[in-house]
Amino acid sequence: MNVHMNGWTRALATLVAAGAAGFLLWLAAQWDMHTTGGYWAAMGVVAGCGLLLGVAQLRGSGGNPPAMLLVGFLPVLVCAGWVLVYDQPHANWFRNHITSWSSSIGVLDVVRDVATWNGVLSFGIGLVFACALEPAVLGRRREVVATEPAYATGRPSMEQTVADEPTAAEREEAATSADTRTIERSETTVR
Repeated sequence: MNVHMNGWTRALATLVAAGAAGFLLWLAAQWDMHTTGGYWAAMGVVAGCGLLLGVAQLRGSGGNPPAMLLVGFLPVLVCAGWVLVYDQPHANWFRNHITSWSSSIGVLDVVRDVATWNGVLSFGIGLVFACALEPAVLGRRREVVATEPAYATGRPSMEQTVADEPTAAEREEAATSADTRTIERSETTVR
C-alpha cells in the first residue's frame, strides 16, 4: 500500500480538516468560558482543531524521531499550558501556584500579555502535537529499497538489458559458428 500523499490528496485533507476545525471552533464558542470546566472544554476543542490540521499535513514518509515528542512538543505544552492555567476564569490551586511562580521569576507581565491569545496557544499545542506524531512515531511503514538486482524480478533494467546484449565480436562468432555447422551438416548429408 502506498502511504505517500500527493499534492491533491494533501490539499483535500487540509480542506476537510479546516472545515472540521471551523465547526469545532463554533462548538468551542458554545461553552461558558466564565467557568473553569467550560474554559477547559473550549481550550481542548481548540487544541483538537490544531491536531486536525496537523494530521492533515502528514506526508507519509520519513518522519520525526520519537524524541520530537520531548524536544518539540513538551516545551510547547509546558509554556503554553502555563499561560492557559494562569488565564483560567476562577482561582484554584493550579492557577494560584502558576501566578505565584510567574511573579517570583519575573514573567507575570509576559504571561498576562500572552494570555490574550490563549485560544491560539491551545491551537498551537494541538498542531505541534500532530507534527510530533509524524509517521515514524505512528509506526507507518517506510519504503523498502530493493537490494536484489532488477533482473531478479523478471524485468531487467535498462542497464542490465544493454549489458546482456552480445558484442559485435560475439555476434560475428555466433554467425560464423552457425555457418560452420550448416556447412558440416550439408557435407554429412551429401556423403
